[in-house]
Amino acid sequence: MAALAAAMSDPSRMKILCALMDGKAWTATELSAVADIAASTTSSHLSRLLKSNLVICLSQGRHRYFRLYNSSVAELLEKMMGMTFPVSRASRAKVPKELRKARTCYDHLAGEIAVKLYDSLVKNHWIESDGKKLTIQGQEKLLQLGVHLNAKTRRKACCPCLDWSERKFHVGGYLGASLLSFFENNHWIERVSGYREVMITSKGKKELDKHFFSHQ
Repeated sequence: MAALAAAMSDPSRMKILCALMDGKAWTATELSAVADIAASTTSSHLSRLLKSNLVICLSQGRHRYFRLYNSSVAELLEKMMGMTFPVSRASRAKVPKELRKARTCYDHLAGEIAVKLYDSLVKNHWIESDGKKLTIQGQEKLLQLGVHLNAKTRRKACCPCLDWSERKFHVGGYLGASLLSFFENNHWIERVSGYREVMITSKGKKELDKHFFSHQ
């Protein structure tokens, strides 16, 4: 644990890890820009993060891309963000409104919309009250909607993930990832390139209200 904490203790490395929380793969050049450090320094930081199994490197031709090692690393980072985000109106006001509204938490949705979605799934009995299991009714409803779930996945089918800005749960696990993919593929949301911010489209607002929020 001490070795892991040491690998994460540098501010520039934390900037890199937080940038990778959008769930996508970044080049070293892109990470250098977001961390506001020299390319040579970025290389050194990435080497440290690779050695600590916090990120992985993907090679495609002559290009190398970096992303978080797995969802467990993302969950750890999200919890750390929650611990370092004081519960006060002043600190909340410092977070951009768009980021509080909707953002990615690695491979699932976070923010006000995601918390509202979690509450809806619990209230409508699509997931169990503790957020750790999808109900039979939920499976049927999601299948009707077009959200296909792999019963053989090794990941947790679904789990509550504490949202650092809302201090309430949003949906994580395989269900959270499947919903994010479904929303994006059906143009309910649009990602803001290079950022965790997510925009809810006009179609998305209508569909979310129709299928999830109208019964609350």
